[in-house]
Amino acid sequence: MPLARAPAEWPLPQPLPRPLPRTLRRGKIAHSSLDQSMRSHGCGDLRPDASGEAVQLCGWVDRRRDHGGVIFIDLRDRSGTVQITVDPDLGADTFAVAEHLRCETVLQVQGTVRGRPGDAINDKLATGQVEVLASSISVLNAVRGNLPFPVSVHDEENTREELRLRHRYLDLRRERMKANLRLRHRTVQAMRHHLEAEGFIEVETPVLTRSTPEGARDDLVPSRVCGGDWFALPQSPQLFKQLLMVGGLERYYQIARCFRDEDLRADRQPEFTQLDMEMSFMDQEQILDLNEALIAAIWKAVKDVELPRPFPRLSWHEAMDRYGTDRPDTRYGMELVNVSDLVAGMGFKVFSGAVASGGSVKVLPVPGGNEALSNVRIKPGGDVFSEAQAAGAGGLAFIRVREGGEIDTIGAIKDNLSEQSKAELLARTGAVPGTLLLFGAGDTATVNKALDRVRQFLAKELCLVKPDRDNDQWNFLWVVDFPMFEFNQDENRLEALHHPFCAPNTTDLGADPTAWADTLPTARAQAYDLVLNGLELGGGSLRIHNSDLQRQVLQTIGLPLEEANRQFGFLMEALDMGAPPHGGIAFGLDRMVMLLAGEESIRDTIAFPKTQQARCLMTQAPAGVATKQLEELHVASTWDPEQG
Repeated sequence: MPLARAPAEWPLPQPLPRPLPRTLRRGKIAHSSLDQSMRSHGCGDLRPDASGEAVQLCGWVDRRRDHGGVIFIDLRDRSGTVQITVDPDLGADTFAVAEHLRCETVLQVQGTVRGRPGDAINDKLATGQVEVLASSISVLNAVRGNLPFPVSVHDEENTREELRLRHRYLDLRRERMKANLRLRHRTVQAMRHHLEAEGFIEVETPVLTRSTPEGARDDLVPSRVCGGDWFALPQSPQLFKQLLMVGGLERYYQIARCFRDEDLRADRQPEFTQLDMEMSFMDQEQILDLNEALIAAIWKAVKDVELPRPFPRLSWHEAMDRYGTDRPDTRYGMELVNVSDLVAGMGFKVFSGAVASGGSVKVLPVPGGNEALSNVRIKPGGDVFSEAQAAGAGGLAFIRVREGGEIDTIGAIKDNLSEQSKAELLARTGAVPGTLLLFGAGDTATVNKALDRVRQFLAKELCLVKPDRDNDQWNFLWVVDFPMFEFNQDENRLEALHHPFCAPNTTDLGADPTAWADTLPTARAQAYDLVLNGLELGGGSLRIHNSDLQRQVLQTIGLPLEEANRQFGFLMEALDMGAPPHGGIAFGLDRMVMLLAGEESIRDTIAFPKTQQARCLMTQAPAGVATKQLEELHVASTWDPEQG
């Protein structure tokens, strides 16, 4: 009797520190009889070397085909699919069961492995050289009623996402979702393996904590035993991981569940997972180097890709100037060019007025844009115009560069642009015949936002980047030297660009504590973001480990000293107890897996995601609760369905 093979709990393909023993490869176990377990093999494990073996399989009916006398069943489990052949001459009872099987019925099949004839080999299946001749079929569970959608992989692209999320347990049976979750598992495994080899230890931090005034809105949880008080679900383990450094752990990591009550989009969820890290006694260069090695290890383990190191770097100011965003996609050119000085004195008031009011004029050069983009698309009502308008711009001015460097435009630009300025414009933008120059004018923030959006839109329109699933280009970029603060016009105050625990650049801050109130507002933060193909993959900073400086930062963002002590007194106290210099970073796991899998939405890399309305369609959460529960929590609802 050959060795039997394990059920669905065999290890997934994965990078390991050393190979498994030969007897454990492909899931072998030491069973002496088929009857000792529900199954002897995984459906996807059978190969020609198993020919002649008696096997016992379990799985779902993927498809059933009746070829007039012989029935073929594609039986699927998480390891793959194998063809089951049911011959009436070898058992009338078995054939009778097979005649009435529906897709997704759960079966146990006993039979014998045999090779397929040459003309019946299926090269699309790993098991395509063999089939199992069934001797018995047992129905473990039948499908009652109609399936909401076909589970077969051949039909998955035609199913609406709402149906997929409503019946997620069916969607998870599909190869695409199974592959994404296996990839997610391998990604986490690679993280743990690399970090633990670097001396990190995993520590769980609280999920029920206190609400803090900075960042996105908190998800709040009322306390029954402390009436009138509230917990908040963590937006990140930020303060706890800093306290772990004060506690002397030195190298911490956690695959952390985090929560934010914010508007959703394709790469954002109300609950998400991040790789959270914190390190003591390391400067910024050491932290960036360690994290580059981590990312390289993940890409090698998951994609078998050797990433070139070191990753390029841009300062925040340079990224904003050249791309209009602090998370630029560097897979293609079309960099923005500031021409404010060239147009400040020209008679075209849209340009000169923008510069005079403290704004700027920037150009987005589009090589080949003359042929690809008509005037109709750039003018009001066109799709390019609409992209700029959606970012807050009033519109786009444009120039077409013709043969001989002649420019063709509509309006007053050409008449007010001197020959010298025209030559300088063409030189700065690198424009050649066929280039389209798109101008944004106004306050700098709006110009940057509009031209960044148009740049990304045109990159897809002009096929400068591959679709996500075909992407094999990994352009990593560190963005560094962020400003400490940005001005919140609605609240008329400064607020932390990242969070108020980032350490300022010591050169900008100065050594005199009495001057910190003056130097902090314009200081750079010792902060860094890792960007991949135009998406922020993670971000972090060195932290403040001086309580006086921490209090001053909190006051700079408008938090009175008394309130700062009430909210963060425990942190300030800890910083006075011998806090080491420390820093950290967090990577969005869902977004990382989305990029590795080539998916367009993180919902396709999470087992049970929420919709863009923050709802779980499968469990119908969130939902109402009994009045008694609210009374026990000392809360009441003020929700008015008519007001929404």
